[in-house]
Amino acid sequence: MDAKSIFLNHLAQTSPHPLAIAVDYASGSYIYDQSGKKYLDLISGIAVSNIGHSHPAIIKAVKEQAEKYMHVMAYGEFIQAPQNKLAKKLADLLPEVLDSSYFVNSGAEANEGALKLAKRITGRTEIVAFKKSYHGSTHGALSVSGNEVKKNAFRPLLPDVKFLEFNNPDDLVGITERTAAVIIEPIQGDAGVRIADQNYLNSLRNRCTEVGAQLIFDEIQTGFGRTGKLFAFEHYGVTPDILTIAKAFGGGMPIGAFISSKPKMNSLTHNPMLGHITTFGGHPVNCAAALANIEVIQNDRLIDRVESKGKLLEELIAHPGIKEIRRKGLMFAIEFETADLVQKIVKRCIENGVIAFWFLSCPESFRLAPPINISDEDIREGARIIHEAISTCC
Repeated sequence: MDAKSIFLNHLAQTSPHPLAIAVDYASGSYIYDQSGKKYLDLISGIAVSNIGHSHPAIIKAVKEQAEKYMHVMAYGEFIQAPQNKLAKKLADLLPEVLDSSYFVNSGAEANEGALKLAKRITGRTEIVAFKKSYHGSTHGALSVSGNEVKKNAFRPLLPDVKFLEFNNPDDLVGITERTAAVIIEPIQGDAGVRIADQNYLNSLRNRCTEVGAQLIFDEIQTGFGRTGKLFAFEHYGVTPDILTIAKAFGGGMPIGAFISSKPKMNSLTHNPMLGHITTFGGHPVNCAAALANIEVIQNDRLIDRVESKGKLLEELIAHPGIKEIRRKGLMFAIEFETADLVQKIVKRCIENGVIAFWFLSCPESFRLAPPINISDEDIREGARIIHEAISTCC
């Protein structure tokens, strides 16, 4: 049985039409298939490989830690140097009210933990989320995601969830003394890169403070340099009560976290004890990779050029067939008149060696999120192929 047959028959599928590129290896900004064809990865595995594929620093950290030890105990019982170093690094980088990290395995799990923490802190049950948001596919994360098409087949979901209109200040009165948490992406990713207004986030922060609701920023897609800051909330000067991170956190290894103040995190240690549990969260190999990832971003000053690279890519792909480009740093949505046109353009790009992708909740746009250390040469070549695809399909 060939590789594609095994893939289709023995692996659970997420859609009827997978891309089905048979990967041989990946390096830097490129993925190579088993026939030797190379693909310029302009989505970074959906905002994961922010410093490119198989970065030497990540490989070194993984090998060195794997030779010492891998899993030794469920999270929270043993003192492990990779966890300690990573938690201290995050505490040094983040505001003082975000000084305690709980390491998990994924973005959805980070959001699940954040929602539980907010309920535990406040003693309340209501959760406020936003239309067109995306926070993950587990039951709780799906409950606070705004894509009704993806949710309906799995009801009943969490009760007591309310949805507001993103960027609409008039809706903020819906946040009340009943609200445990407000969960929001400062830049809505899957909705097609919808960027929060400064005044709106200020008003949201003030409203949450006024009624005692916990403000959760989901920075799973926007973290680690993607928008031109280490975290998107730095653009606004607005600090959440709880921060969730994942995707690019591990430099290609699976790790997430929900982060808050130490007093708030302590609420999970009693009444009941073990208020949140994970076996593999904080896996030492993944923590070592995540620390190396942050150090590469810092030491190579990768964030310094994110905005200029984003601007260059935007200028080079400009085309009269494009309805709108929405961008923050190297986080793009390229919008067209129809979803069918987007499908054709993405398919043409992949055929010609550039990986672009679409959005679940905004099918009339395709996404670009290249590695933040992509070279100008690769930006120019990728833009050339995208521009050709648009010209051919429009």
